[in-house]
Amino acid sequence: MPSPQIRPLDLADDATAAAVHRIGRAAYAVEAELIGFDGIPALGESLARMRAQDLNWVGAVAEDGELAGFLAWEEETDGGVCIDRLCVAPAWFRRGVASLLLRHALTELFPGRPVEVTTGAANTPAVTLYERLGFTRGPDFSPAPGLTMASFRSSRSSPAGV
Repeated sequence: MPSPQIRPLDLADDATAAAVHRIGRAAYAVEAELIGFDGIPALGESLARMRAQDLNWVGAVAEDGELAGFLAWEEETDGGVCIDRLCVAPAWFRRGVASLLLRHALTELFPGRPVEVTTGAANTPAVTLYERLGFTRGPDFSPAPGLTMASFRSSRSSPAGV
């Protein structure tokens, strides 16, 4: 089966926004189980609130038009990038979609720029992905009782494995 193609996503399009919202909720529900914390903000985010975020969006789109996953980021004033969310539809888990999205972002969308991302410290698949692609783990932090987050930063001009 061919890999999905990376395309910009327009959340002004109702069908696109609905697919992104549905996939985000499904992916964050799985993460909530992995990390033992169901207070992930995106789990309770309305479609309107998600669309109102000042984020840039790209998606991994299968040949049949199905959205397999997406990545959203914000531009920092210092020239860096903060990845806000990287989500894969559960039906597409373990098929390289997150790696495809992240590699594309690092090499095509913001090559050589510092990139920051956080994930639940107990989210082993995400932690492994960021480490495999050359991110350096920074300090863990706890924004809420019962939740430990891991921070990562990539400032290399050519991430490992890309």
